[in-house]
Amino acid sequence: MAVSAARNCLDSSPVPTRSVGMLSCATTQGDMVVPGFGSMVQAMLGVPSVDLLTTHGICTSSVMALKAAANSLRLGEHRTALVVVSELASRLLKSTRYEAAGGLAAMDFNSEFLRWMLSDGAGACLLEGAPRGKCLRIDWIRSFSHADAFPVCMGIGMPTDTTDDRTWQDYPTYGQAEAAGALLIRQDVRLLEHMVKLGVDGALRLIEEGTLDTAQVNHFLCHYSSHHFRGKIADLLVMSGAHIPEDRWFTNLYTRGNTGAASILIMLDEFLRDGRASVGDTILCMVPESGRFNTAYMHFTTVAE
Repeated sequence: MAVSAARNCLDSSPVPTRSVGMLSCATTQGDMVVPGFGSMVQAMLGVPSVDLLTTHGICTSSVMALKAAANSLRLGEHRTALVVVSELASRLLKSTRYEAAGGLAAMDFNSEFLRWMLSDGAGACLLEGAPRGKCLRIDWIRSFSHADAFPVCMGIGMPTDTTDDRTWQDYPTYGQAEAAGALLIRQDVRLLEHMVKLGVDGALRLIEEGTLDTAQVNHFLCHYSSHHFRGKIADLLVMSGAHIPEDRWFTNLYTRGNTGAASILIMLDEFLRDGRASVGDTILCMVPESGRFNTAYMHFTTVAE
């Protein structure tokens, strides 16, 4: 999927594969533990002698990859950078994986929850040092992590038994780790409400420092995992005085699903293909991540060559 997205991106531009200066890739779970996901994408894509990066995380890993690529252009190291993000979560959600961990009798709600929340998808974008046609200018990219203050909310590697502090590689065999439920993807739903508050808090911090002015935002692309969170985000923005009218919101959650790290690139692609942005329009993207609570923000302006 990642390679298909990358090829589709390059095919729609005049930039040949051999001219890509940096390949910046992100995923939650690659095809292999090592080497990095970016190496696998580079090999299949056939990009020669490229500056390579793999960012590993959950939803915000795509923003990390994009920021690193943008910074490489700003430093003058490259003229082009290709960002590729892919998620194939369905491989983690096979019924046989849950059976190996003891089946329904041994499953907890935290491991069951995400079986109905995740979708597969991939997206890619090409960054260049100068505008080409109608495109987006990156104004700024910021993020705030709160891993120092909160426990893990979403992850893979912890057993079903919450009193067991081992992670999956601490078990004598992989089979024992699987039987203990340490290879299942989990979400601690009791902690999820923090994600909304921390996301809005980060936006307020950007407003306070003068980086963000929500009154000047023409389009708001917010990644959220389910409709349940949309209203909560909107309500908190209103209560905090950072209201963005909902007619300026864009999402494709209801047609594409929650594709994790790939969501924001897939969303941006569909938004642009729909022709929703006029030259001069500003776009704010907000990407909350529940892993251990990180929220990323991106601000773009629509420009023309």
